[in-house]
Amino acid sequence: MASAPEKATPLLNTTTNNTATAAPSPSWPDSTLDSTRNRSTIAPALISAVDSFSDPPPSSAPSTKGITVMTRAQTCHPLDPLSAAEIAVAVGTVRAAGATPEVRDSMRFVEVVLLEPDKQVVALADAYFFPPFQPSLLPRTKGGPVIPTKLPPRKARLVVYNKRSNETSIWIVELTQVHAATRGGHHRGKVISSNVVPDVQPPMDAVEYAECEAIVKDFPPFREAMKRRGIEDMDLVMVDAWCVGYHSEFDAPSRRLAKPLIFCRTESDCPMENGYARPVEGIYILVDMQNMVVLEFEDCKLVPLPPADPLRNYTSGETRGGVDRSDVKPLQILQPEGPSFRVNGYFIQWQKWNFRIGFTPREGLVIYSVAYIDGSRGRRPVAHRLSFVEMVVPYGDPNDPHYRKNAFDAGEDGLGKNAHSLKKGCDCLGYIKYFDAHFTNFNGGVETIENCVCLHEEDHGILWKHQDWRTGLAEVRRSRRLTVSFICTVANYEYGFFWHFYQDGKIEAEVKLTGILSLGALQPGETRKYGTTIAPGLYAPVHQHFFVARMDMAVDCKPGEAFNQVVEVDVKVEEPGKDNVHNNAFYAEERVLKSELEAMRDCNPLSARHWVVRNTRTVNRTGQLTGYKLVPGSNCLPLARPEAKFLRRAAFLKHNLWVTPYAHNEMHPGGEFPNQNPRVEEGLVTWVQQNRSLEEADIVLWYVFGVTHIPRLEDWPVMPVERVGFMLMPHGFFNCSPAVDVPPTTSDLDDKEIGMPAKPSQNGVIAKL
Repeated sequence: MASAPEKATPLLNTTTNNTATAAPSPSWPDSTLDSTRNRSTIAPALISAVDSFSDPPPSSAPSTKGITVMTRAQTCHPLDPLSAAEIAVAVGTVRAAGATPEVRDSMRFVEVVLLEPDKQVVALADAYFFPPFQPSLLPRTKGGPVIPTKLPPRKARLVVYNKRSNETSIWIVELTQVHAATRGGHHRGKVISSNVVPDVQPPMDAVEYAECEAIVKDFPPFREAMKRRGIEDMDLVMVDAWCVGYHSEFDAPSRRLAKPLIFCRTESDCPMENGYARPVEGIYILVDMQNMVVLEFEDCKLVPLPPADPLRNYTSGETRGGVDRSDVKPLQILQPEGPSFRVNGYFIQWQKWNFRIGFTPREGLVIYSVAYIDGSRGRRPVAHRLSFVEMVVPYGDPNDPHYRKNAFDAGEDGLGKNAHSLKKGCDCLGYIKYFDAHFTNFNGGVETIENCVCLHEEDHGILWKHQDWRTGLAEVRRSRRLTVSFICTVANYEYGFFWHFYQDGKIEAEVKLTGILSLGALQPGETRKYGTTIAPGLYAPVHQHFFVARMDMAVDCKPGEAFNQVVEVDVKVEEPGKDNVHNNAFYAEERVLKSELEAMRDCNPLSARHWVVRNTRTVNRTGQLTGYKLVPGSNCLPLARPEAKFLRRAAFLKHNLWVTPYAHNEMHPGGEFPNQNPRVEEGLVTWVQQNRSLEEADIVLWYVFGVTHIPRLEDWPVMPVERVGFMLMPHGFFNCSPAVDVPPTTSDLDDKEIGMPAKPSQNGVIAKL
């Protein structure tokens, strides 16, 4: 992922040796963190230099000559996403390592991502190699810290599918001299390891989807079946290849399989026509995606194509035969002085928050190293890594083909690989900072999604307000939030993934669901109890959307510290008696979740249940342990019987909260390869059987949240955004409200009459009345 050009002059620049040139921020409590300083000026008498990361520290007394200048500038932070050059080097290295030309030609590159380093390496980089330079991240040692002159080489992790042998392998490549490749030289990667993973299928790729559509359209029995339905123009036909999941041994990963869904447009010369408005039912197809051949085909039942719905299209009025509203006046979001955030590569600073952003083909947006600058208490960590690691969409119709629609959109497809370029339509307003994303295509080429991630500020209504009725004096503050987001399309649905940072210390995770319903066709006069009839011959099956947020927490913990625990809080009504003589008493009851099996929990809105991640060794001014609490939003559990086939692979949906101690290889709740996975309860459900202690640990929260969708007529032809998510809120983390120092703003409506132009408010936003 690369930083795209901004819409205004950047507020923070970095030279090639990482010397920041921006003005110092007054919020940094430690003068050694002044971002105007060169790395060589930081605590020179306290630091010893060694030649490389792997060398042992010298046995002699620490040097007092300061940091030795690095032999080569550190241009990439250890958590930066892989650049296009690094991806090309990794692919070239693996391809060159193929034993024969046949092996090399058969390699298909499913995923190339950064192999994330140990947390200690990240801390070292943030302390001494990259601005704003935070030496407090490392523990104090006698004689000062011993640091290397350069960071360890970055590494790439590749998932490679061999199209000839149907094998999946994982490669680790050390990226030693990437820049040689960009100058036309040979790649300089080094293969560290390669391992074949048996009995798995990796995610599908867009190249495979396109090939599948082509071979199905060219299959004579399919063309004949479409002719029976009155369709001879194959340009009207849409073939969406869906993974088969795992329902029986016939779906075993010894074959790479897909069962496509078929749709048919009505006009070949209308590229924006809603083709999902005419599902083709009664045709059964099984495709071998390895060899690209149709294995099984049956025209089971002749279900007439639904008639062309005059309300099916969603483009602008004149193109869909309708009329758009004419009374919407312009709304301008202006920031004449620029934004309040600062960007240095992938490092973001805003309103006492700082963090890094990353991007992977599977998860999409990743937030790293989240911390809050809290006055004299300095930099206070909150989380090491935040991301959405999986999502599952089970459908509730038992009829074919809908019972098989149980998509694992991250593990079977990839949220990041399906991300949009926001150049083609962006929901962000105001001053926007974009970031590009780089990834490999199936054949090993490097592709770039321009303007993939959006960073911007939003006005968010009232932050707080109070009026003293005696004096008539009032104080009010506007709320502003920083939003980082991306949007992806998986077949018919769109998903927007958002992380919002607030001035009062809250972090909100939000998913916005929109797009087009996945429909079924009805026989004349037929109705279905498992869905909603939305047009003649059309119905939308009931379904659910589940998302899994993985949160590697670090509340007041420096790298290497494991001082967090999780407390469940329920509100209880006091029993009648001497403690409740007025029968009005209730209180918050806390319970420490001591082990993994004890921490398999569900939401309970009747008791206002929430969970607090506390630091066991840090207290606030009242002596309470500092913490951050997870506050659920609306939520649900799977509406399926325990024997449901999709729950074999998605057993993690059975509870809303899971807690584990950090383990570097525990990343995917359904296992790394859920596609056609025959193993029962792989991943999170198996890991917690170790029942590891959580009383004082490096805590990882797995929060499962979702929405049950009973379609409405108002969800057609395009579904208005539906929101679901949760909040991370400070809970005894601060000594008072961190929002009390937010400056006041002048209301745009003070002493104005409707129709009078408004002057700019102090926050730089102009309202046109």
